[in-house]
Amino acid sequence: QVHLVESGGGSVQPGGSLRLSCTTSGFTLDLYVIGWFRQAQGKEREGVSAISPPDGTIYYRDSVKGRFTMSKDSAKNTVYLEMNSLKPEDTGVYYCAAQTSTPFSTIRGVDLMQYMDSWGKGTLVTVSS
Repeated sequence: QVHLVESGGGSVQPGGSLRLSCTTSGFTLDLYVIGWFRQAQGKEREGVSAISPPDGTIYYRDSVKGRFTMSKDSAKNTVYLEMNSLKPEDTGVYYCAAQTSTPFSTIRGVDLMQYMDSWGKGTLVTVSS
């Protein structure tokens, strides 16, 4: 059974940093698309970043490029999202999700919500002074 569990959220001031983790189980991380998504209160869920197999290309939303870094540790079955220079508009619930029905899927980009079939419960990030 597939499981994704996020951790690392919290409250920070603008300009601060956080590192989110997503621990996975039940599937082979290197075979499937996995990404980070977020949802602000009253807004639609949006993609933040995603890793696509087999080459591990990482895609980022324009608004987080240069500030966020997604990485993967296959030995630990964990993906990370390092978030620096945080802004109030980064506030929201951050979700980890994977598309585990098709290995080596050709989907690319960040707004992949409709393709993801396994989701974590999310972790809250609040950026406020």
